[in-house]
Amino acid sequence: MTTPHTRRRFVRAAMLLRTATLTFVVLSVAIGIAGCRETTPAVDASAATSDRHEAAHAPGHVHLEELQLEQVRVEELSSKRPSDCIKLTGTVEFNADRMAKLLPPVSGHVQDMAVNVGDIVRRHDVLFVLNSRDVAAATTDHLASHKDLELAEKTFAMTQDLFEHQAASRIALEQATSELAKAGARVTQTEEGLQVLGLDPHREHEPTITQSRIPVRTPIDGTVIERSVTNGQFVGPENASLVTIADLSSVWVQGDLFERDLRHIAIGQYVEVTTAAYPTDRFGALVSHVGAVVDTQTRTAKVRFLVANPNGRLKPGMFASIALYLPNSGSSLTLPAKAVFVENGRTFAYVKVGPQEFARREIETVRSDRDRLRVTHGIEAGEHVVSDGVLLLRQLESESESQ
Repeated sequence: MTTPHTRRRFVRAAMLLRTATLTFVVLSVAIGIAGCRETTPAVDASAATSDRHEAAHAPGHVHLEELQLEQVRVEELSSKRPSDCIKLTGTVEFNADRMAKLLPPVSGHVQDMAVNVGDIVRRHDVLFVLNSRDVAAATTDHLASHKDLELAEKTFAMTQDLFEHQAASRIALEQATSELAKAGARVTQTEEGLQVLGLDPHREHEPTITQSRIPVRTPIDGTVIERSVTNGQFVGPENASLVTIADLSSVWVQGDLFERDLRHIAIGQYVEVTTAAYPTDRFGALVSHVGAVVDTQTRTAKVRFLVANPNGRLKPGMFASIALYLPNSGSSLTLPAKAVFVENGRTFAYVKVGPQEFARREIETVRSDRDRLRVTHGIEAGEHVVSDGVLLLRQLESESESQ
């Protein structure tokens, strides 16, 4: 038989069981809701990661992280008119067309040397005097030829007068005429000989004094760049040049032009020359000669440029840089030469296709100058290309393909 106290204990236990069951249901619902909320972003993150993974593994595509982006440089291509030029190096040389190497016309002793290396001289200035027996002999011959001419003239005049008075034969007259012509030719010959030696055959001088000294003069304005004789030295025609004069108001610059660039150059074309001594100064020059042969080792041809040098700042022996400007060929796209790479004979560049995405693209280029290339196919104006760091992207792409 159940007592009232026992019934109260059963009722209390039933109420506790009902409360525990309700609490368990509420906790289960809450946990389920929380689990649903956390599952949705995890799925989204997984999907994003999968998309990036697929993009990175797409052929020619590369994904860069933030730190990797800092190691590359991107440049926007724009359509503009480039200032095309070909750059080459060369050496400043003497203008051989404005040089004079003085050789002794006859054997003799050098006297009265008046110049040293570095002296500036003017045309017809006397550099030194040459005392020579050959000069004395030439002078003597000239004086003798004049005396023979005077005698021939008197003989002809007398014979002609006798012939007119029928006191001389025609043969005698013709003989006198012949001797007169020979004497005149002899005088002309000796005068030319003196002119070759630098003497004036028509100057007034004492006919009884024989001239043995001849002045050696410079034929051009310029600077003495070499002197190989001293006073009292005996020289002859077999000697090398005694004094060398160079006009430094203009110089040559000799450069080596690659075979592929020969089609861009022509005689009279304008160029600019710079030197290490005057890096901010540009010297105008003209193409004066293009070599007729190409060096088989370097595949270059010699090109000569004529440069005005009024202040003498360009010194023979200096190294020089030459910029050969080409006519503009219209608007075009250019990019740095280091922005491209070649594989299996094909040229590629990396184009930016997203904030952190880059795609390798095949392009066609021609050289614009030493540092830039002109794009002829594959990239449009406004696109962004990697101008520095292409090797990093190529390495990342290769690693991605190998995974």
